[in-house]
Amino acid sequence: MRVVILGGPGAGKGTQAELLCSNLSLPLLAVGDILREAIAEDTDLGKRAVSYVERGELVPDATMIEFFRRRLLLWDVFNGWVLEGYPRTAFQAEELDFLLEELAQELDWAVWLKVPIEVLLSRSIKRDRSDDHPEILQRRLDLFHERTIPLLEYYEYRNKLLTVDGDQSPEQVQQDILTLIEAKGQYS
Repeated sequence: MRVVILGGPGAGKGTQAELLCSNLSLPLLAVGDILREAIAEDTDLGKRAVSYVERGELVPDATMIEFFRRRLLLWDVFNGWVLEGYPRTAFQAEELDFLLEELAQELDWAVWLKVPIEVLLSRSIKRDRSDDHPEILQRRLDLFHERTIPLLEYYEYRNKLLTVDGDQSPEQVQQDILTLIEAKGQYS
């Protein structure tokens, strides 16, 4: 199974992605962690991404797709994965679909963690990560809102969107995700 987890900064994408990986025995591709690690290790990806991440901007699409092309060829993701933190735009979603098609793979579900803005802000401030300074956070929220509707429409049009109330306990959110996947016949 191949699943992307969508939601705003502080929606619980990381938590839900980790729980889903554990419940479905799938590897996690957490883009934020991957980018932070690449920056810390000063890799090629890190060097190209650092200035964007520091400003709260999205890393350019071409850089991200090139990275995913390499990553999705590795053996550990052959039978599926959970992707968290990407795609963030309808264009990225389309590029990811093209890449998957090229690799003879297909996305099963896009899980949307729907959380009110005030809750996203409150959760993000409590995380105290280096990229959660108020001005960077506000820029990320603005970008997120500007690009979210087309992204959700993209997946909804393809009958891949599963919407879950993300303003609940992490355990309840996970149960709702698993229930939706099971109801769609993609989980045994």
